[in-house]
Amino acid sequence: MKTRVVLADNHVVVRQGVKSLLEREGFLVVGEAGDGQDLVRIAKELQPDVVVLDIGMPLMNGLIAARELKRVCPNSKTILLTRHDEDQYVIEALRAGIRGYILKNQAATDLVHALQQVCRGQVYLSPGISRVVVDAYVSKSSVPDDPLSAREHEVLQLIAEGKSTKDVASMLGVSVKTAESHRSRLMQKLDIHETASLVRYAVRRGLVQP
Repeated sequence: MKTRVVLADNHVVVRQGVKSLLEREGFLVVGEAGDGQDLVRIAKELQPDVVVLDIGMPLMNGLIAARELKRVCPNSKTILLTRHDEDQYVIEALRAGIRGYILKNQAATDLVHALQQVCRGQVYLSPGISRVVVDAYVSKSSVPDDPLSAREHEVLQLIAEGKSTKDVASMLGVSVKTAESHRSRLMQKLDIHETASLVRYAVRRGLVQP
């Protein structure tokens, strides 16, 4: 039986290239998404064996989506395919339950091998980032714990993308009052009280790209 895969990247040409690569190697691509919210919806419906996703997606980035995927399709393995090798992205990915971390410039050689490894229950890291992970875990100052909930992460990303409170409420399907409450609570937790500083924090945490 072929391994069923869902792809998520906001660049159509990237999805097409990855799909072509995987199908040549005998994998079955059953779904595609261009943003994190769409990915979670599709993955929940299809329950694939593996999800291959990018970090930098609109509405809900790959790290937040990975946390949601653990909840809505716990048997699906997740692999990040990204250009980022910075330690904060790698550590946050592992915390989010990512089973594979592949750099896009190594996708042609690494991705198929990563899928095979992950399907066997192993973790696969591109050689270029393995040392980063080791160093980050050894260093006590690597990446501080994140106090925010999954929903607060979503709100923070949307704020950092320039969305108004009304926009946030509409996109998350909640009232404006609830969106304002989430915004106030995350600002209080982070002790950050202006939008520009929230954006900088979101960039440091890998929620949005600079």
